[in-house]
Amino acid sequence: MATLARTDTSLIGHWWWTVDRWNLGAIALLALLGALLTLAASPAVAERIGLDTFYFARRQIIYLALGLLAMVAVSFLSIRGVRRFAVVLMAASVILMILTLIFGAEIKGATRWLHVGGISIQASEFVKPAFAVLAAWMFSASRLNDQIPGYSIAIGMYVFVVGLLILQPDVGMSIVISAIWGIQIFVAGLPLIIVIGVALFFLCGSVGAYFMFDHVSSRVDRFLDPDVAEGFQVARALDAFRNGGWAGRGPGEGRVKEVLPDAHADFILAVAGEEFGLIVCIIIVALFLFVVLRGFARIFKDDDFFVLLAVTGLLVQFAIQAIINMASTLNLMPPKGMTLPFISYGGSSTLALGLGMGMILALTRVRPTTGGVR
Repeated sequence: MATLARTDTSLIGHWWWTVDRWNLGAIALLALLGALLTLAASPAVAERIGLDTFYFARRQIIYLALGLLAMVAVSFLSIRGVRRFAVVLMAASVILMILTLIFGAEIKGATRWLHVGGISIQASEFVKPAFAVLAAWMFSASRLNDQIPGYSIAIGMYVFVVGLLILQPDVGMSIVISAIWGIQIFVAGLPLIIVIGVALFFLCGSVGAYFMFDHVSSRVDRFLDPDVAEGFQVARALDAFRNGGWAGRGPGEGRVKEVLPDAHADFILAVAGEEFGLIVCIIIVALFLFVVLRGFARIFKDDDFFVLLAVTGLLVQFAIQAIINMASTLNLMPPKGMTLPFISYGGSSTLALGLGMGMILALTRVRPTTGGVR
């Protein structure tokens, strides 16, 4: 594609010279690191539970390939196309979430997975990017036309989605959705009293979750009480970082993956730290930071209010998910099962992230009416 001329007016040529190629490359590099780390972390986990050695690695490589293909396909959409796609994705995700509550299997007190034809689907993962775009659409529509009840629709949509998540229950995902919605409200320029009211509502909701759900109170208590030993996985993860040092013990030389049940998933950063060292971990963090800052730099040059809100919501989702995973691994916050974007094992998460990043690439493409940089 690098040989395409700027005068190429074909669909692919126009896409190549208008899409954010730097972020496209950064996400592809994250996916490559994810594939390599899954190859390093997952064989020991697979063998421990009686599966083929490369069971998780093969599946994750397929998920990553599909996620990247989905990202590129969605990045071809126009702004209107992104809105329409978000409507379809939201409708499908909500239907699957309702079906999950009815037919999904209960695991550790939560019903989050729907098994269809041997495939497990976590529909709530796909709600996040769709919600970010649709909430932005409603906020911007109401801002441009007082006759459109955009704020009311956005509130109703938020209550409905979070209600479905609480029924599962999935407090962590509810927090992510709330963060997306809250920051979009702030960016939308609503009166300060409303922003403060929303913040207090989120605070009360977090306190309520502590008293309502045993697994939430248990995790928080273990994190806050210095007399209670930290969780086994977190303790081993911290040992892995200490053992890895700056340069790591070397590929395949790590030991934490032999004892951590989630070494290939929630705690894959610990495997990276032990085998490849702090330097590689810093590179991973830098890539996440680059994607987020690059995305914000693009939208600050755009005069479309919907694009500003939608990309802000999508970037917040991406950033918060990465922060929660890394902070949990480093014992900076109570543990929460959330994947590290494009790094951890997880089909639904990888595909949903691909769709979300595709929306960001589509919305930040250079358009004749904007001053975006290439």
